[in-house]
Amino acid sequence: QVQVVESGGGLVQAGGSLRLSCAASGRTFTMYGMGWFRQAPGKEREFVAAISRTGGSTYYSDSVKGRFTISRDNAKNTLYLQMNSLKPEDTAVYYCAASKYVSGRVSAAPHYDYWGRGTQVTVSS
Repeated sequence: QVQVVESGGGLVQAGGSLRLSCAASGRTFTMYGMGWFRQAPGKEREFVAAISRTGGSTYYSDSVKGRFTISRDNAKNTLYLQMNSLKPEDTAVYYCAASKYVSGRVSAAPHYDYWGRGTQVTVSS
């Protein structure tokens, strides 16, 4: 299996930027497609972004498209989420997740096998 741990969350003002990191350990990082999800208080977990094993393909939810960028550095076993033009509605706990599947619905939580503990992102006005 692979273990993933998020970091980089914090408090930022609306319009600001933040970069989240997800450090992976265990089995080969390149075997896994990776995704970011978020969950706000009182709401269900929602898809944010996903990236293929090589980093050649990326996917974004409509709510973050054009503002967030997902990337990975396989040499460092690390996944990133660059968050720009942050809005108060981006406030949530952000989770990274790893999937062993070659194909599937990358925006669906069941597609992913391993999850991190999450990191809090708070965007204030």
